[in-house]
Amino acid sequence: MKKLFNLLLLVALCLPVTAQNTMTPELLWKLGRVSPVGITADEQYVVYKVSTPDMADNKLQSSSFRVPIGGGDPEPVRDASSLVPNKNISPDGKMELFHEVTKIERVLGVDHYPKLVKSDVYVYDQLDYRIWDTWRDGTFNHVFYKPVGDTKAKPVDIMPGEPYDTPTRPFGGSSDYTWTPDSKGIVYVCKKLHGTEAVLSTNTDLYHYDIASGKTTNLTEGMPGYDMSPAYSSQGALAWLSMARDGYEADKNDIIVSHNGVQMNLTERWDGTVKSFQWSKDGKRIFFIAPVNGTVQLFEVDYPGKTKKLPAVQQLTEGDFDVNSIVGIAGNTAVVTRSDMNHANEIYTYDLRRKNWNKITSVNDHHYDKITLSNIERRTVKTTDGKDMLVWVIYPPDFDSRKKYPALLYLQGGPQGALSQFYSFRWNFQVMAAQGYIVVAPNRRGMPGHGVEWNEQISKDWGGQAMKDYLSAIDDVAKEPYVDNERLGAVGASFGGYSAFFLAGHHEGRFKSFISHCGVFNLQSMYGTTEEMFFVNWDIGGPYWETDNKAAQKAYSEFNPINFVDRWDTPMLIIQGGKDYRVPIGQGQEAFTAAQLRGIKSRFVYFPEENHWVLSPQNGIAWQREFFRWLEETLGD
Repeated sequence: MKKLFNLLLLVALCLPVTAQNTMTPELLWKLGRVSPVGITADEQYVVYKVSTPDMADNKLQSSSFRVPIGGGDPEPVRDASSLVPNKNISPDGKMELFHEVTKIERVLGVDHYPKLVKSDVYVYDQLDYRIWDTWRDGTFNHVFYKPVGDTKAKPVDIMPGEPYDTPTRPFGGSSDYTWTPDSKGIVYVCKKLHGTEAVLSTNTDLYHYDIASGKTTNLTEGMPGYDMSPAYSSQGALAWLSMARDGYEADKNDIIVSHNGVQMNLTERWDGTVKSFQWSKDGKRIFFIAPVNGTVQLFEVDYPGKTKKLPAVQQLTEGDFDVNSIVGIAGNTAVVTRSDMNHANEIYTYDLRRKNWNKITSVNDHHYDKITLSNIERRTVKTTDGKDMLVWVIYPPDFDSRKKYPALLYLQGGPQGALSQFYSFRWNFQVMAAQGYIVVAPNRRGMPGHGVEWNEQISKDWGGQAMKDYLSAIDDVAKEPYVDNERLGAVGASFGGYSAFFLAGHHEGRFKSFISHCGVFNLQSMYGTTEEMFFVNWDIGGPYWETDNKAAQKAYSEFNPINFVDRWDTPMLIIQGGKDYRVPIGQGQEAFTAAQLRGIKSRFVYFPEENHWVLSPQNGIAWQREFFRWLEETLGD
């Protein structure tokens, strides 16, 4: 019976795809998701994985491949990680690094009362009791080392008994630690703050652990913001990403290099923020990716060595696409992943001399070849304060300017998230346009890629210029004769969900439908229930009880969506994840209660096992179907 059910489910999910020549939610959730593993030591192959949704089993199935770096047919491989150099093996080949969870604190009922083995109580004396989608249970990530291949040797914990995480939670990984070039030490990232103190600060530091003595030294003492991603060059110079200010998680991210007692900020004078970087093989250059002008591109900066003259940053690539990661540099070839609003991630090579591209994976081409793609247009819109704002406009396939189309104003999250040529498996512009909607996606205030000043204007001004930017964008596009002004919607998640709630009380009749996914509705209860206090302290301005804090009081009064519910008069879909502790479930519940008691058409879609995102395949399809069902009900003919 189960096999029959799974077969019928798969048939049902496939039916819409065969009947259309445009992207559908079902086809979107058939696409393979390409993730690079690395380049082989001989620089002949690129190794990668493809994860494909399995609807019947409700999970992603992964396969591994290698493809010649110059292009060619991919070959299946079994153990992908064994084919590329392992950075966790010490340079002398004797030791290996790894991380695992270790119990440090007593939190659970059984920790305090060993005989109460069936109790499920958690006991906390400080904040930092949950993070992202997980409740703290007294365990922490720790880094260990041991001799390579010695299964009997006891691994050594480099910070025994310390209640701190390395890798950092919730998103840290093996990039949080590395060997020193002489194999005698380990450099790792850690926020050595505990409890309430930890949730108030972004101050991670780089620490050096000496294997012989067991001594740990703070390498970034006095640098109060995020310090992350340590990496040594072939010449022994240590580079890392650094933010200058404590508490500001979206601060300008710079590349710092330290060598032989000389430390310099290579990107100090460059008006941008770095996402990730990689050393050249000779240690004379650093390649990095960064948002710029509504895209993400590849850059380079020289490392001048002992001279203190700051080098110039050079942008290497340009075009309407995103360079999402640097897989590696092989000679004059950069291997990267690339996407655009019509195509999911694939692996490309870029010739650094000839400046040309070569696509070396084509995981999803057989799907894209069967559908009509959207036309994507750059549009420049004047803001209310006289600035030029980039607005992406995505048109339905086979767009006909003689017809009228409903339009969706896309509200980006973050709030400092780049609105670039990304390809989302949830907020997918290609799918939205393929269902007959014009998508209007403005690079409003607060987005990186348009200079540091533009990026910083969102903080403590959530309901200010950014909201005006949104309305400038939709008003400009709505002037076109092919836009149906009676069928405008506004949709978004996180800060985009906040934006939907806020605009619902300020849109002056523009919109006929709102969708808010995990959006902030009540800034006071958000402050009292979110898990990382540094975010709300910086972006909102501080706690609601500080009556003499002008920035905070302005936010809680003028920028708080809950204060304008009396103006709500537009249908609203509210989506919420049960394990979202960044924007907790009460935000969506409060908004739905308000809408219902106001007599407004509204719907609450609850995913109990999802966090701030929707990750499982069947929930992903359910999300898409609820999204478009709502739009059909509220914006349909």
